[in-house]
Amino acid sequence: MAHEPAEADTAAAEFLTDGPRDSRTVLVLAHGAGAGMDTPFMAHFARELGAGGVRVVRFEFPYMQRRRSDGKRRPPDRMPVLTAAFTDVVAKLRAELRPEALFIGGKSMGGRVASMIADEVQATGAVCLGYPFHPAGRPDSLRTEHLERLRTPTLIVQGTRDPLGSRDEVSRLRLSPAIEIFWCEDGDHDLRPRRASGRTADDNLEAAAARIRGFVAAPTRGGRP
Repeated sequence: MAHEPAEADTAAAEFLTDGPRDSRTVLVLAHGAGAGMDTPFMAHFARELGAGGVRVVRFEFPYMQRRRSDGKRRPPDRMPVLTAAFTDVVAKLRAELRPEALFIGGKSMGGRVASMIADEVQATGAVCLGYPFHPAGRPDSLRTEHLERLRTPTLIVQGTRDPLGSRDEVSRLRLSPAIEIFWCEDGDHDLRPRRASGRTADDNLEAAAARIRGFVAAPTRGGRP
C-alpha cells in the first residue's frame, strides 16, 4: 500500500493523518505537554509508520486546541480532561474507521495518558514515546502506579539518559509484564544522543520507528492478542 502524506481530516485540522486510507491498523498519537501534534518529532513517527502501512492519526488535547486558536500559552488540562478527550477520540475513530487493530500512544504526556486509558478502551496495544516516569528533578514523584497493573501490551521507547526516567532509574521500578521498554542508547527525552556517543538523532529515531513497526505488527506481550 502506498504511503499518503499527512493531511488534515477536517477544515479545523482536528486530526492529521498519515498512511494508507484502507489500512486496517490504526495508531492514534497524542502530543506532549509543551508542543502540538505537528512537531518534527511527531511528524517523523507518523511518516515512518505510515510508510509501513499503518494509518497514523494525530490529535490535540483541548488546551492545545485553544492555544492554536488564540496563540496563548497555557498549561495542560487536568488529567480527567485529558483522559476523557483521548477516550472520545478513540471512540470516534473506532466508529469511523472500524480498524481491525487500534493502537494508542503519544509523546511523553500523550503516551502517559494513552497508558492510563489503554485497558479501559480495549486498545490492541499502546506506544509511549519518552515516558515521563517522574517530573524533571523529582525522581521520587513517580507516575507509575497504573503501570504496575497494565494489561494492554505496551511498548515504551525511552532514551537511556532521559531526565524523566533513565535506564538506571527505570530498572528499579516494578512494571507490568505487559510492558516492553526499547532503549535508545544515550538518548534524552527526545531520544537525541550526545555527539560524543558516536550516534546521531537519526540513528535513534530510525531504530525506534523500526521497533514500533515490529510491535504494531505483533504486540506479543501481555494478555491481549
